[in-house]
Amino acid sequence: MKQTRINSLFGIKHAIVQAGMVWTSGWKLAAAASENGCLGLIGAGSMKPDLLSEHISKLRNYFLEKKLNFPFGVNIPLIRGDISELIKTILKEEVKIVFSSAGNPKAFANVFKENNITWVHVVASVKHALKAQDAGCDAVVAEGFEAGGHNGIDEITTLCLVPQVADALEIPVIAAGGIATGAQIAACMAIGAEGVQIGTRFAATVEASGNDAFKNKIVEAKDNDTILIMKKLNPVRLFKNKFAEEVINAERSGAGEELLKEMLGRKREMKGIFEGDLDEGELEMGQSSGLIKSIKSVKETIADLIVEYNSAVIRL
Repeated sequence: MKQTRINSLFGIKHAIVQAGMVWTSGWKLAAAASENGCLGLIGAGSMKPDLLSEHISKLRNYFLEKKLNFPFGVNIPLIRGDISELIKTILKEEVKIVFSSAGNPKAFANVFKENNITWVHVVASVKHALKAQDAGCDAVVAEGFEAGGHNGIDEITTLCLVPQVADALEIPVIAAGGIATGAQIAACMAIGAEGVQIGTRFAATVEASGNDAFKNKIVEAKDNDTILIMKKLNPVRLFKNKFAEEVINAERSGAGEELLKEMLGRKREMKGIFEGDLDEGELEMGQSSGLIKSIKSVKETIADLIVEYNSAVIRL
């Protein structure tokens, strides 16, 4: 793959970031991604501070036992009620790479900079990308609304968002949203990205901590099997199951924020992704699920991505 500022920023072989996903991106997934030349992220969105500390320790112990030394990071949603405690944990564990999302990046800018943390913020518009750059971020993830999980309210697609953000910013741009093949990585590089962040394809790997039933549902998904719902609250893309249909019907009937919060607030993500409840759980996955045909190891997945990328470049 082409070497960019992202390779240098993180000290990685491939300009690929394994996304920090709730109930999916534990230490095993992050360690495998980092060990195979990418940047692995522990997803703290579904972790309490003590559990995050445990995952960081287990990852480091794994590297220590195998005499490895690879970079890794932690993803944190800034809107978490206990965000200050999560950040304290990151500082205590001396994590040097942080990806933040869902919140105002300026709120913790001084903390990240004073502690020499390489800091990346996830954005869904040019406006928010500029704010992240002004806050002092070292790079941004420009995420199109094809992505699984929570999305921007403007519903801008990856191929439209990335070149506009790249044109507007001086810092590197990492493309995300709907990316699951090496050919798509090449396409993102062609329109200004210097790296990519991939979620759903890594969620369907052996090392991901999601339930096997959830992983199999990703593999089974077709092109039109995901939908963006909860637009009145915080838009989220997920598989169209019984729970999603109930929300869709409620929204069509004019349900307000309180009812939607009540429907969502029953540990839906844990039910669907971690416990494998395919009816009542929230099965977060991106539109790229239609491109994923099997569950493989992280090593095999990354090797496939590189072959696909090189083939696409040759084809062009």
